[in-house]
Amino acid sequence: MKVSDGLKTYTKYLWFNTKKTREYIRITDDIAEFVQESGIKEGFVLVSAMHITAGVYVNDWEDGLIQDIDQWLEKLAPENPDYKHHRTGETNGDAHLKRILINHQVTIPITDGKLDLGPWEQVFYAEFDGQRKKRVILKAMGA
Repeated sequence: MKVSDGLKTYTKYLWFNTKKTREYIRITDDIAEFVQESGIKEGFVLVSAMHITAGVYVNDWEDGLIQDIDQWLEKLAPENPDYKHHRTGETNGDAHLKRILINHQVTIPITDGKLDLGPWEQVFYAEFDGQRKKRVILKAMGA
């Protein structure tokens, strides 16, 4: 933990090595535990995927919706051997585009020492080019 002019910051990394190429992992409890560890009572927590083929988003924790999100992303950024990115020898052009659609980070308020999410809101790590080690940074800031 760092303290500067009354502002505290606290940092931690979550590591993932998914079993499938595309996975959606609920990380709300990990973030809530991190916020409690940080001791920050009022502020924000930044949750950011540190890889260009993964993202973080907030939505409902419902299997049908997760499947809908996956199908929507696949429709907008399908696996396709015709991406110009593939000319570099890579085959994950769709993963880069899916990450742009989901986004790479979210900022969540901390109120009274707890995540201040809406009644159905949950935080998810979205993996689009998995089966290798990747990480998410958690950074809490506040007092």
